[in-house]
Amino acid sequence: MPKIIGTHSGSFHCDEALACFMLRQLDEFKGAKVVRSRDPATLDTCDIVVDVGGVYSHETKRYDHHQRGFDEQFSNGYKTKLSSAGLIYKHFGKDVIRAILNEPVSDNEADILYKKIYESFIEGIDGIDNGISQYPESIEPAYRESTGLSARIGRLNPWWNQPEGDMDARFAQAMDVTGSELQERVRYYALAWLPGRKIVEEGFNNRFDVDKSGQIVLFEQFCPWKEHLDAIEEEALAKDSEAPKLFYVLYPDTSNSWRVQAVAERPGSFKSRHPLPEAWRGVRDEALSERSGVEGCIFVHQSGFIGGNKTRDGALELARKALTME
Repeated sequence: MPKIIGTHSGSFHCDEALACFMLRQLDEFKGAKVVRSRDPATLDTCDIVVDVGGVYSHETKRYDHHQRGFDEQFSNGYKTKLSSAGLIYKHFGKDVIRAILNEPVSDNEADILYKKIYESFIEGIDGIDNGISQYPESIEPAYRESTGLSARIGRLNPWWNQPEGDMDARFAQAMDVTGSELQERVRYYALAWLPGRKIVEEGFNNRFDVDKSGQIVLFEQFCPWKEHLDAIEEEALAKDSEAPKLFYVLYPDTSNSWRVQAVAERPGSFKSRHPLPEAWRGVRDEALSERSGVEGCIFVHQSGFIGGNKTRDGALELARKALTME
């Protein structure tokens, strides 16, 4: 007999639609029927219940978050209270990730993806469903939200002046929409974001081979590196607070030349820790090569956050010289 997933009837939200979708990815609940009811007797016949019932108990497979006194977070270090989506992800997220990818995932990779997908996707759903301000008293957001998914799911409910019609069909559509978004996120982070982290880790670990200062990182292949580098450097500084901070990143661009980019003071900042020298800024080509004493120069941006050279060695020489200049 197929398993039964229970959730509440009436208007629905993003969190329980996503929770139900995630459960149906698991072998235990694949093909499970979703029953929408607020009747306790009906819910008692379900194998697992989400977002209704006033109980959170992993042992009895009850995952509501509306009851008085509930204040569960994803793990230590997180402040956002979980919704039903967060609760299901907390307990089953790694299995959901593996099911969506349908290919081997190491424990270390699963750990990294599990945390990343929560922070970048699930936590925003938790925050919105629980009515938590994204910007409480700080310029730094309390959680990330970049999809508008909760609002889109809300619009799948009937208008105030429409008949309800088939609410189960509407909820099935909500599960499809939330599930499609989750699948896209999991595949992106597993197949594009995570391989980029491996490139950045390799460059970071080899930084003293590139320059004895340890302040220049070189990537033999371009990838989106800023977020990864910030996290990896933070982990390294936590182990050794005296480790030198990074100043420059070198990487090839699409025109077979090389870029030298200054590391930002903090993620998202336009201010560099050590911008390229003022004397080079806004100068190009031969004039820049003459001024810097490095052959093959292409440009340095007026703000000093990035420059270019025709060769890997030329870019490295620019970075090394910039370390000693203002």
